[in-house]
Amino acid sequence: MIVIPAIDLMDGKCVRLKQGRFDSKTVFSDDPVEVALRWQEMGAEWIHVVDLDGAREGTMRNFDVVERIVRSVRVPVQLGGGIRDMKRLQMVLDLGVERAIIGTAALKNPGFAKLACEEFGDRIAVGIDARDGMVATDGWLDVSEKPAIRFAIEMEKLGVSLIIYTDIGRDGTLSGVNLRAMEEMARSINIPLIASGGVSSIDDIEKLKGIEHLGLIGVIVGKALYTGDLDLKEAIEKAGG
Repeated sequence: MIVIPAIDLMDGKCVRLKQGRFDSKTVFSDDPVEVALRWQEMGAEWIHVVDLDGAREGTMRNFDVVERIVRSVRVPVQLGGGIRDMKRLQMVLDLGVERAIIGTAALKNPGFAKLACEEFGDRIAVGIDARDGMVATDGWLDVSEKPAIRFAIEMEKLGVSLIIYTDIGRDGTLSGVNLRAMEEMARSINIPLIASGGVSSIDDIEKLKGIEHLGLIGVIVGKALYTGDLDLKEAIEKAGG
């Protein structure tokens, strides 16, 4: 299992939200590139970038920042937020992003997800962001009537090779991972899973390590790294041990 540090972009800055609420923004850095380089230096094997403006608006307002991050680091970058058609997906991958994450578009247009996977294979992941077990869309502003597990199974059948599952209720709260939800998701699908949301300490890394055998290949960590509650080097060692 690998630990993937997150960089959430809003107005070109590195921020964190609490439970996905845009009115709960905390700016941690005006220089996301410096942050990415710091995580790389500490041993990160991947960098997880989210364009929050893109997720909310369906635009690519932070495209230039993403480009600078990709060009500055040696490790692969995965990007989510606002990727809702093949043209934008192609732009992102041509930029050098190794893995594109689609979420809202996959729910609203499964045909797009299927075509994306046929065209780009394992460079595509589907991000499933859930509030109380139901899929949320459009930057977490809306909650659908689709259960997250059912959606994941549908995506697997379409050819998706990786699911990134976020528990919105825990995200940015430092309240600990929703281990039960992650375990239920891992048991329900036969493709790899990356967990996200709520990681607050090395104990959470240990808990998730305990379900690695179910197909959990990674965990995305955000706020705990920025507040100092979790040391990235220590987390990487614990996850890989």
